[in-house]
Amino acid sequence: MRHAQVCNLGAVSDQELEDILAATEVGEVWGVGRKIGAQLQAAGVKTVLDLRRLDPAMVKHRWSVVLERTVRELQGRACIGFEDAPAAKQEIACTRSFGHPVTELHDLGESVTEFASRAAEKLRKQGGHAGQVLVFIRTSPFRVKDRQYSRSMVVPLRRPTDDSRAISQAALAGLKAIYQPDYHYAKAGVMLLDLSDAAVQQGELALEDEDSGRDPSRLMQALDAVNGRYGRGALQLASAGLEGVNRAWSMKQERRTPGYTTRWGELAVARA
Repeated sequence: MRHAQVCNLGAVSDQELEDILAATEVGEVWGVGRKIGAQLQAAGVKTVLDLRRLDPAMVKHRWSVVLERTVRELQGRACIGFEDAPAAKQEIACTRSFGHPVTELHDLGESVTEFASRAAEKLRKQGGHAGQVLVFIRTSPFRVKDRQYSRSMVVPLRRPTDDSRAISQAALAGLKAIYQPDYHYAKAGVMLLDLSDAAVQQGELALEDEDSGRDPSRLMQALDAVNGRYGRGALQLASAGLEGVNRAWSMKQERRTPGYTTRWGELAVARA
């Protein structure tokens, strides 16, 4: 019974380990799916102990290298490494479909600013910088009566950054270049490309007075701290519009669960 809840296989004797493996069906092994499990059963491999006793080279030839590594792990050889933290993303995107068709550049600019700001926030959380910003807009392919249009543009940044202002400015510049009037846009998005570690930066000569004496990272830290304490949207770029105002590009959220713990107006009311 002492192995029924949490079992440390590294702390049991060899005989206890074999007894446990012999009492466990092969389908219980992580990575052995229904299809492979049925094939193993047909080949006479009924328990995890049977799987452990197989020849890894034969397993690789007959099934896959993944199952071979599993067999080697069961035999006590480390083949699958552990990740203490998820790997940093190579691209960061923020895209949304609009609740209603959007036609005006101003409304699209609000949405693109919002998406760029959210993407920049994700970028700062993983400690990275972006070298390029991709922005796209498109109409809905399901509105067959509407004229169709889809366009994207990649805007390189002068220097890699995680500054929401610089990223939003690049996204807005790309939006103005690809925007065409008289279309009913249904979706827009921003993607951060050419990501790098924020700790590794390319130096350059200070030939201009631009941003002299200013540290944009401190401003972004303050922005994230305020939004983390008071909720997303407490502080935002002006070009994103006002939070709470019925913006033309807002998503439909009729079925959204009320914010019982974050909004006074949505508190649950108990009635006798």
